[in-house]
Amino acid sequence: MTHQVGTMAHRQVRYVIIGAGIHGLSTAWHLARRLRSAGKGSGQDVLVIDKAGIGAGASGVACGVIRNNYFQPAMRELMAHSVGVWESDPEAFSYHPVGYLQIAPEAMRADVGQIYAEQRAIGYESELIDGAGPARAFMTGLFDDWQADGTSVVLHEKPGGYANNHASLNGLAAKARSEGVTIRTGVTVTGLRIDGDAVTAVRTDAGDIGCEQLIVAAGPWVRDVWAMLGLPSHIPVTTPDGTVHPDTPMWTYWALQEGVLQVDPREFTDNSGGPPPVVHIDSAEPLHDDIDGSLITDQMWGIYYKPDFSFGGVQGGASPQRLDRPANEVAVDPYGPASPEFTVGEDFVRLWTSALAHCHKRFGGKRHLYRREPSGGIGAFTPDSFPVFDTFRQNAYVIADSNHGYKMIGVGALVAEELTGTPQPLLEPFRFSRYSTGNLHPTSHSPFPWS
Repeated sequence: MTHQVGTMAHRQVRYVIIGAGIHGLSTAWHLARRLRSAGKGSGQDVLVIDKAGIGAGASGVACGVIRNNYFQPAMRELMAHSVGVWESDPEAFSYHPVGYLQIAPEAMRADVGQIYAEQRAIGYESELIDGAGPARAFMTGLFDDWQADGTSVVLHEKPGGYANNHASLNGLAAKARSEGVTIRTGVTVTGLRIDGDAVTAVRTDAGDIGCEQLIVAAGPWVRDVWAMLGLPSHIPVTTPDGTVHPDTPMWTYWALQEGVLQVDPREFTDNSGGPPPVVHIDSAEPLHDDIDGSLITDQMWGIYYKPDFSFGGVQGGASPQRLDRPANEVAVDPYGPASPEFTVGEDFVRLWTSALAHCHKRFGGKRHLYRREPSGGIGAFTPDSFPVFDTFRQNAYVIADSNHGYKMIGVGALVAEELTGTPQPLLEPFRFSRYSTGNLHPTSHSPFPWS
């Protein structure tokens, strides 16, 4: 087969992947390897298209945290697999295996204990520090300026950490290209040609691209390709108690709340002088303004943070904010932190910097060092806030990560197996059919919607 995709002179490819983010590039790389090893083709059969560039969407603005801290067994097993992929080539993926801390109050103590027990059951290395006294001793042993009260349990995941988003995506792109995959950027999808119940071509502003198999890895743009597939914007959802919600939006958009405190990341070390784990704290303690002492919230709150040289400071975030408008009215084009819809406000800055000071003496009075620039992005969340990995029509495989995406680098390997005929049990709990059967994922007491 010949196809000059640089000029789009011959537009017929076996596999067309929409999106050059973490899922699109990982799928392309693993699919090319799988085709070659099985003698069923090569990377020349795989084309990735993106309307902007590699990592120009959600993956490129991701904070980069890699963790397995999930209350849901299916997510935990899937993440254990993905952490293994990150660990397979830390240099190429710009991966920093510093570990991950979940610090939680009494209301979440049982949930965290269950996570620990189930991590042990699948061989994922972690340590549980249970009880207020041991938890405080552990945290002050790690950070001598730790001062947060109200902690009842700490889960220390030994694997995990964080990665530099653009460096890791370029690493994935290099691996895909080394297998013969073509990555074509600056190509905007305008529609699909559907014959019978199969997608036979992807319509773009550079012309039609015929395909045998379509893979949708479009991040927050999944809504638009979903509509091009003729799939419904609202669906019936059955909850585990048997209640049917007949008109549930398939997509809901949340604005991520993330930012950077512009301090020297080399100054945020643990007591040994080394890089600390990524820190995530959920707290039921009242949070007061670090500057004027006024009450910010007396409800449960949570933040995460880490020293990060690629961001040039201490980077992290808090719980996202739901966009209160129908999904079809949310503008996801152009994507990027320059859009007002994706910009964090002063409420986030006040909460996040005050929460950092609540946890560490060293961050007291440092709000003036917050980097005043647009930050965060948006995520397209599914009805239960968990991913959907499934085939629609006859040949359109949809990877809808529900904003769990960047850390799930291993999904591409599993999708590649399914595309070449081997169903993957790790993906089975994420089929679209769960919304009609009521087999939804359990929810925890965390203030974060993806937990």
